Amino acid sequence: MKALLHLYLNSYRGLTKPAWMLALIMLINRSGAMVIPFLGIYMTQSLHFNIKDTGTVLSCFGVGAVLGSWLGGWLSDKVGHFTIQLSCLLLCIPVFCILPELTNPLSLSVGVFTLSLITETFRPANSVSIASYSSPESITKAFSLNRMAMNLGFSIGPALGGFLAAFSYHWLFYGNAITSGAAGFAFYMFFRKRRGNTDKKNVPKKTDADVSIRSISPWRDGKFLVFTILCCFYSICFFQLLNTLPLFYREAHHLSEWDIGLILAYSGLVVFSLEMPLVHIAAKRLSTSASIILGTVLCGASFSILTFPGHLPLLYFSMFLLCLSEILAMPFMATVTMKRASEGRQGAYMGMNSLSFSAAHILSPFLGTRIADHFGFNILWISTGILTIITALGFWMIVKKL
Repeated sequence: MKALLHLYLNSYRGLTKPAWMLALIMLINRSGAMVIPFLGIYMTQSLHFNIKDTGTVLSCFGVGAVLGSWLGGWLSDKVGHFTIQLSCLLLCIPVFCILPELTNPLSLSVGVFTLSLITETFRPANSVSIASYSSPESITKAFSLNRMAMNLGFSIGPALGGFLAAFSYHWLFYGNAITSGAAGFAFYMFFRKRRGNTDKKNVPKKTDADVSIRSISPWRDGKFLVFTILCCFYSICFFQLLNTLPLFYREAHHLSEWDIGLILAYSGLVVFSLEMPLVHIAAKRLSTSASIILGTVLCGASFSILTFPGHLPLLYFSMFLLCLSEILAMPFMATVTMKRASEGRQGAYMGMNSLSFSAAHILSPFLGTRIADHFGFNILWISTGILTIITALGFWMIVKKL
């Protein structure tokens, strides 16, 4: 027990105060993460959209996310990560307040597109900010801490969202507006005098060959483009969590909004509890490519077992595997991206990394809802498992070259 406690505490050592503050702001913001997991159920149950219209609206979230990822990366290098993050947190407030008034597929698509454009513009700036306040040795830990805070917030948000949805779905949107405002206020108060506070000693030294390759646009970095496409494939599978999986819980297992919220809250608690120590162990015992590959395989396994008979124990075990996948894969994907980028190109590279996840926000609901509608959920889960195996093989070939 003493050794486990020592391991757990060691996993947090070396993190800077700004890194902790960024994690706290992420926790406040993501505690209001009620809308997205319930958006599909909201459209089918409250607005009575069919499953295809639901998938189309969810795909519009992905379209906005793609544009936002590019815009956030470009603006971070041009304007600075402080201004972009603060602007995005504050702009979310009126959008969340307007969304409950949009009740047809076209208007809601526009609203969801606008929301995702703003929220995904935030992500590359946030990633650059994390790297700016971290040493090269602690950068993976800093990304993990930020994601741990995000997942703790994600455990609070859906649980609260499930409770609020039982009364009115509108409260989901208003709750998100409140937490975005709180996160924006906390961010401004702490970081308003720290803009551009990048310690040059924290920037890893690069050889002339590194600079000649990485000073160019990430769009011309062939190996990194392959890596980005593979990250997109992984994300297409993983993001079933946010669109088709809640629909599967509702339609195949007839779970209530409260029960669905509890499963999603459980996922956040698992990641919150295990991410830092597991990343600490993986960084010492596994290579970067091994961690990403193992995480990718676990993602496919988590969805594939949903084809087996079973109810709540099976659903919770599947979610546990998906949490392990997220812990092992995503922080190391961000680390590979940041280490690939040269100084002055970090925003562009992190924008490209975010773009891979944003593109998956389009493809995941669009493909997932249509496969489920035409062939059933079992075919969807089997297809997801096959795609993750192909993706894992791709990571095995490309990550070591990066």
